[in-house]
Amino acid sequence: MSKNLENDKIDATDVRILYELMQNANTPYTEIADRVHVSGGTVHVRMGKLERMGIVQGASLVVDVTKLGYDITAFLGIYLQKSALYEPVAAELMKIPEILTMHYTTGAYSIFAQIICRDTKHLREVLHDKIQKIEGIERTETFISLEEKLRRPLQLQPELYDK
Repeated sequence: MSKNLENDKIDATDVRILYELMQNANTPYTEIADRVHVSGGTVHVRMGKLERMGIVQGASLVVDVTKLGYDITAFLGIYLQKSALYEPVAAELMKIPEILTMHYTTGAYSIFAQIICRDTKHLREVLHDKIQKIEGIERTETFISLEEKLRRPLQLQPELYDK
């Protein structure tokens, strides 16, 4: 936290800057400044504030992994022997590079994960040789994605922050 807590509040300008960058992270700050009607320096300072606050956490590159030979996206429901095993199991799952996302959930599964594999043989190896051998996992349920139809950033609404 900065010394000036007043500067660590989110307002509509911050949200508009985030919105623009979430549409295309390669957009130059000067172009964002023109769209948001502030100076380039203001965009730079606001981004620094958003990073300090932990709202902006690095940047990422979107890669079409199918063009790199990864043709299987699957979602995995993981049943734990008991919920107290979540932390050690999650720590082991995080070591598996094919796991892209992992959520601690309510409902039927304790953990819901997204994994990516080259093909069904690779998927079987990840499931059988890596995931299902982790102590504390009772069983898993796998759902293979046939198509990803939509992937988009959160649609921010700056007007909600004008108040």
